Amino acid sequence: MGAYINKVLENIKKASQPTFLQAATEVLHSIEPILRADKRYEQHSILERLVVPEKVTQFRIVWIDDKGKAQTNLGYRVQFSSALGPYKGGLRFHPSVNLDVLKFLGFEQIFKNSLTGLMIGGGKGGSDFDPKGKSEGEIMRFCQAFMLELSKIIGANTDVPAGDIGVGGREIGYMFGAYKKLTNLFDGTLTGKGLKWGGSLARTEATGYGCVYFADEMLKKAKDSLEGKVCSVSGSGNVAIYTIEKLAAFGAKAVTISDSSGFVYDKEGIDLELLKEIKEVKRGRVSDYAKAKKGAEFVSVDKYKKGTNGVWSVKCDGAFPSATENELNLADIKTLYKNGCRFVAEGANMPSSLESINFMLAQKDFHFAPAKAANAGGVATSQLEMQQNAGMAQWSFEEVDKKLHNIMKDIFHNSYETAKEFKHSGNLVVGSNIAGFRKVAEAMLEHGYC
Repeated sequence: MGAYINKVLENIKKASQPTFLQAATEVLHSIEPILRADKRYEQHSILERLVVPEKVTQFRIVWIDDKGKAQTNLGYRVQFSSALGPYKGGLRFHPSVNLDVLKFLGFEQIFKNSLTGLMIGGGKGGSDFDPKGKSEGEIMRFCQAFMLELSKIIGANTDVPAGDIGVGGREIGYMFGAYKKLTNLFDGTLTGKGLKWGGSLARTEATGYGCVYFADEMLKKAKDSLEGKVCSVSGSGNVAIYTIEKLAAFGAKAVTISDSSGFVYDKEGIDLELLKEIKEVKRGRVSDYAKAKKGAEFVSVDKYKKGTNGVWSVKCDGAFPSATENELNLADIKTLYKNGCRFVAEGANMPSSLESINFMLAQKDFHFAPAKAANAGGVATSQLEMQQNAGMAQWSFEEVDKKLHNIMKDIFHNSYETAKEFKHSGNLVVGSNIAGFRKVAEAMLEHGYC
């Protein structure tokens, strides 16, 4: 069976896409138990088909800057799998965006979306456009130019994008306005919309809240709890902010935040209202938090020990990587473990390297909540927004939050029981990957060779 997996991975290596290769390697090796148990998947070439997107679209985006000069960026949409429903996955605007990154994100999205139990396939998209330093007018004109191309391939029953890094409510609003004008449709094609025009309550909070709900279930299964735990959180966007908020509701204390300039350590616990004011109102940096909060310490990236992420040097009981991919490496997790950290719950997409994941899984006194399961709350609530749009309704915050909490509970128990079924008790990487894969693979078999 290992030979079959390696053959599939070898084809990815030839494409020179290391980030996608990392994601595929982690998934394919972890699902080996079900591949051995059910030969149909190899017989019908499920893996070979699964690692190739159904469609990849690359397009040119031409927009006008404030000086009247035409600027050009690349746009992408990777429509990876529609086996379970319309393609669903965010749009990322960041200079690092390329086909490799989007294939990794789209591939992860297939299994994450499957785990929610909702009717959504997997996809991802975005552009190498950088919103930082751009005026409101420039961002609006870029979003309109981006949607001019994207609108040709998306739709409420075809492909439903959402936000991601660099794409928040502002950008979704500009894109939805352009989509509506181009198509003459007011539907649920984009999620993460404003509350006045089709958005869902609790969507902003969903990924962070969901990650904490999952971590709570994981610790309860181990006869532990979040109560009184000191936690390190990376990032300072929506995922980090609402992870911190929900941790406080469970009696835990978050003591760190970070961005690309460095991290802040606040031993008294991150002041949530101050953080929201700086990030959501003033769109500032985490260094501004340290300037405003007495006792908070800012450490710039140039002070980090070489080859490590400084935010993970802080002593804590648990860690919530909530920034970006590969932000927690082997050296980082060894430092966390040495300093007493005994659980990690991933809020970002693939924030841990393969080596760090292997280290965590090897420790008998450690609990690891992988991203595909732990950060599925965002896309789950996006699908709840789709349901509300289809019914021309808006549910209360409490109703959406209750549905989210139940979905995250179900994801944990499905992952836990699946791991147990395949003789890997407690290994939520194996459990979540097999549970997500099995549902997609069965749908593919029932659809035939298409």
